[in-house]
This record gives sequence, structure tokens and C-alpha cells, in this order.
Amino acid sequence: MLSKVLGAAWQPSARAVGRLLAGNTRSFAAVVLPADSNQALGIANYAKDFIGGKYGDDIDASVWERIEQFHTDSVMCGISALALKTNAPTVLREEALTYSDPKGATVFGSSAKCAPEKAICANASAVREWDSNGTVFGYNPNIPGHTAGEFGHNDFYPVVMAAAQVTGQIDGKQALLAMIALDEIRGRLAEVFSLKSYKIDHVVHGAIASAAVYGALLGASAEQIESAIGMTVAHYVPFRAIRAGKQLSDSKGASAALSTEAAVLSMRRAMRGFVGPKDIFRNPEAIFRFFEPTTGTAASQNSVDIALVNKVRWGPGPSPFNIVLSHSGSDFAVCGMHFKLGLYEHQSAGALEAIIYALVHNPDFAAGGLGAIENINIVAYEPAFGIIGDPAKKDPKSRQSADHSMAFIVSRLLVKAMKSGKVPSTMDAAWIEFMLSPYDYGKDALYDAETRSLFPRITFEHGGAEFDAKYPDGIPTQVDITLKGGKKISSGMVMYPSGHARNTSADLKKILEYKNRMLGDIVFAERKVVDSFVGRLVSMKSASAAEVGSLYDFDWSSIRSHPCID
Repeated sequence: MLSKVLGAAWQPSARAVGRLLAGNTRSFAAVVLPADSNQALGIANYAKDFIGGKYGDDIDASVWERIEQFHTDSVMCGISALALKTNAPTVLREEALTYSDPKGATVFGSSAKCAPEKAICANASAVREWDSNGTVFGYNPNIPGHTAGEFGHNDFYPVVMAAAQVTGQIDGKQALLAMIALDEIRGRLAEVFSLKSYKIDHVVHGAIASAAVYGALLGASAEQIESAIGMTVAHYVPFRAIRAGKQLSDSKGASAALSTEAAVLSMRRAMRGFVGPKDIFRNPEAIFRFFEPTTGTAASQNSVDIALVNKVRWGPGPSPFNIVLSHSGSDFAVCGMHFKLGLYEHQSAGALEAIIYALVHNPDFAAGGLGAIENINIVAYEPAFGIIGDPAKKDPKSRQSADHSMAFIVSRLLVKAMKSGKVPSTMDAAWIEFMLSPYDYGKDALYDAETRSLFPRITFEHGGAEFDAKYPDGIPTQVDITLKGGKKISSGMVMYPSGHARNTSADLKKILEYKNRMLGDIVFAERKVVDSFVGRLVSMKSASAAEVGSLYDFDWSSIRSHPCID
């Protein structure tokens, strides 16, 4: 058992541990931050040590490949969102360029230096806009206590790129190492503390990681990083009010950007001498012990005791969790993260896999067209059933709402497939052929009559305890299609759709190559320019510091001209 390797009560303070896991799981060596230690200081030391090379170079090749893939995917999402004039990324990019700073960082498609936190905010907003970059579910059953299941996305790589531009001394390998560290910190926090359970937005974990990694790259002391993490948690916690309601605003997509802006600004202030709250994870009035008290009362998501007379409740105590941070081997958090093979909310991936499978393996289904469909019943788990399966979301009026509507996403894929006139014979080819693009959520698609004609024929069903128990290990979804004439097509339960970290059937590299080109063609007029730009990203590990500093630069004046997609 892993607990035997770590000690029965996980008592050792921030020391390296490791094990070789059996079966198909991965090997790793890690630092343990026990609940009764100063975990903010521990995260700071981990970031400095890992990025500084203390643990050597024993990182599996699969980890390097994965971080390059996620970073490349994020950049292509970001620059295409800007090319199509999406609102928040455009506003924040223009804002950043007004904060000139010759020692700062750059926004996508510019060599002009501006305040680093502003450049990070603009670039992170662009990366997140399509909701098509990587996703984490916060689930690693190989480590005790690391199954909290918090969401998160790979929105934070601009933090590393900005630090590289500010210092001018970070080459491609060290930049990717810092990205691995950033994903490790936020990914492991997502495994031990579920923010969504308390209506807090998932970006808090990424903001903490951003402060730590930016500080480590800039040479901040561990105490300064601890201070910045304390400020981030004490001053800048966004609640899910930003995404409440049926029609979503810019605040939902820009949440990571705004939180990371605050985190990096906190780090810069700490480096100037500002002292923030220390030991924030054990602070009884910070979010962690406030919502999951470790003294004076039993932790409860349904009833949090906030009575001030309970002195034990508000007194010294451990944080609610241990944190395990990998530094060697192949079991890093980034390796458990998931790709979106096109534009869609991550919880719809199981339904999309089921629909594509039905099309590939039932030629008569595709041949019958949309008119042959009598009903599509989607059986899903919570939270998918309650969030994107909400019947009220069958009438999306904005792109942001459409990509959080299971009815819209599934309908759009079917319209695209039926209009293609042919169905490929393999799943990989079908994912490529029917890949949902930004145009599938634009103003024309939003009110497309054929797409909306399917809405009344789509029903949702909660799969109950059987389905709920299998999330977030997988994305348990079943799609039952009834055709006019009585034929029924059932997918059975889909657990690991294409793009999922535990999917072993999809040719991920091939599908991502297509996605990168699809998004790149929106930005650049010539395919050779697309391939050159993508090539620089995928070969980043060998880039010099100077090349890293200009990696996001391209001729903004020569990009394709588009009307605003919205």
C-alpha cells in the first residue's frame, strides 16, 4: 500500500518518497506535504527545488510529450479566439498593451512589452475562451486522499512564458519543467480539495500554482512565495456566481485569467516586501479549514459550524489534507489530464463518443438523416446531468451558454455528420471529420434551424448511484437512440472517451495535429505558416532562452481578417 511507503500517518515532513505502482499505473517519486505542516511554504520550496533542478532529470519522456501537447493545444486555442475577435480576450489584450513595461512580457502576436500580470491575464483569457483546452478532474486513486474530483483547465502556461520574457534566461526545457510544476501543484490541489462543493470557482488552485511558479522562476524566496500564496487565498477567491444562471457572461471564461492576474500581482508585491498571511492552508479562517474544519467539529459539506464561541473550531489545527507532489518518474498530474478533441464542454465527451460510435457502426443511422431520429436519451452522472444536461439549457442564446448545453453540443455534431454525406469507417477519422470548431458555436450556428430541431427529441436521465460512483475516474455516459420505425441503438456505458487520459484506443497525436491545423487555419493565411508556428511549439524543449522569449510573437497585421464570431 502507498500508505506504507509514506508512513502510516503520513508524518514525514516534505521528504522525497516513491514507489513503483502495479498494473497499468505509473511510477513516481514525490515530496509529501503533511496536513500538519506549513503547506504553503512546502509548495514554495517544491516549486523552487523542482524548477531549479534539485531532483535531477529523471522525468519520463511521456511527461515531456504530454506537457508539450497541452501547451501547444492551449496556444492554438488562444490565438484563434483572438483572430475571431472574441470579446473578453480582445478587451484584455488591448488593455494589457496600455500598460507598457520595457521589463515586462508580451501578449499573443506582439513584441511590445507590457506589465507581466496584464500580459498573463490577456493570454490566459484567450487560451480559455473556447473552453477547448485541457481539463483535469482531480482524481488519482493511486494516492490516498487524492480523489476530491475538482475541475480545472490548462489555462496557466502564460505565467511561465511571461516569467521567461521578464528574466530572459529561461530556455525551453526549463520553461516546460515549470509548466509541469504548475500543473502538478494545481492538479494535486484539485485532487485533495473540491472547491465546487462550496460554490468556489475551480481557478483558485491554478492561481496558487501560478504564484508559486512565477515566484520560483523570478528568484523569489520561499517565504515570499508563501506570502503571495497567502494573499491570493485571503484576498482573491472567486465564487461560482461568475457562472451561475442559464446564459453565461465573459466572467466565466475569464475567471482563470483574472485570478492569475491577482496571483502574479501578489507575487510581485511580495518580492517588493509586502507580507501576506502565512501558513494559509492551516489558517482556520481561510477557505480550506473554513469549509472542511479539522478541529472542534466534524467536517461537513452540508453544515459548516461557524459559531465564534467554538474556540477549538477556530484554533490551531492541521489542514484538511496531505499533498503529494511528484518530482520524478511518469506519474505527474499532467499525465492524468484530458484533451478536448474540438470545442465542447468536457462532461459531454462521453455522449460525443457514443454518438460518433453509433454513426461509424450503423450506416443506416447516418443514411436516414436527422428526420429519422425519434429520440436521443442521454444517461449521465452528476454533475453532468445537473449542469450541461439541464433542460433549461436547451435554448442557449450565447456561445458560452451553447458550449455548456449538452443538447446543443450533441445536436451540432449530428447536424455536421449528417451534412457531410459520408461517415468514416474508424473512430479516429470520424472525430477528425466531425470535429466541432469555433464556427459551430458562432451566431449563425447558435440559431441554426436544423440544430434546434433536434432539441425537443433529446431527453436526459440521471444514471443514479451506478453512474455517479464512476465519476471522476471516467465520464460515465450512455446514449440510447430510437429511430422512426422502432430501431434502437445503444452505446452502453462509455467511460473513457477519446481524449480522456485513460483512453487507450484513440490516435491522440493524429487527432491533435488536425485540431492544431484547424485552429491555425483560422489565424494564418497559409498552411506552411501554421505548420511553422506549431512546429516551434511542439519542439519547445530544444528552444533557447531567446527563442522562448519570442515564441508567442507573430505578425498580427497579417492574420486572416474575420468578422466577430459572436
